[in-house]
Amino acid sequence: MSVPTDRKYSDSHEWYKVDGNTVIMGITAFAAEELTDITYVELPEVGSECTAGSAVGEIESVKATSDLYCAISGKISAVNEELAEHPELVNDDAHEKGWMVKIESSDLAPLDSLMDAAAYTEHIG
Repeated sequence: MSVPTDRKYSDSHEWYKVDGNTVIMGITAFAAEELTDITYVELPEVGSECTAGSAVGEIESVKATSDLYCAISGKISAVNEELAEHPELVNDDAHEKGWMVKIESSDLAPLDSLMDAAAYTEHIG
């Protein structure tokens, strides 16, 4: 399983890709595979605030319901609207088409404590 090197990873299997002051967030392909068939994704409203360490949504699969956690604080600037009709995009392409939220943040420092691709690969190994 390929782990993209252009992002950071949390212990709870979310990925974070920085684009300026915007952080794109989703769950890893490993997490999507573990959940099996994802049937529903609940995401926050655009404009809502997220706090580092808090849940910002839920992912439901045939196997379990899991919270989507945010590692940084900020404002939700976009959500992947396609996931409402096509939650399977997370299974099919977790690191690109299956992104979940975009967060505008003025403090990206918490991302420094997350794993890089090599460390995450070892973590799931």
